[in-house]
Amino acid sequence: MAACKVTDQDFEKEVLQSSIPVLVDFWAAWCGPCRAIAPVIDELAEEYAGKVKVCKMNVDENPVTPGKYGIRAIPTLIVFKDGQAVETIVGAVSKATLTNALNKVLG
Repeated sequence: MAACKVTDQDFEKEVLQSSIPVLVDFWAAWCGPCRAIAPVIDELAEEYAGKVKVCKMNVDENPVTPGKYGIRAIPTLIVFKDGQAVETIVGAVSKATLTNALNKVLG
């Protein structure tokens, strides 16, 4: 199961109104570190299926939401819980770093 794609139009419904935590990967096609971390994002989508929704947002196609959350560098990964951004990770980090962030949110 690959990560879902979210847009400016469905961000509120898919992310902010989600009943489970959501990890959003803000990325762009031209970004090398974004492409490097993409397989890890898809692995997390599989491993956390049903517990955490994992989504990707292309910042070039969706300028509004990244602007709202002050995204200045990509990849930026934000974990949302109950409609709030609770964890922000910038850069192509290790899978362990992401796993720790998700486990912390899941408590």
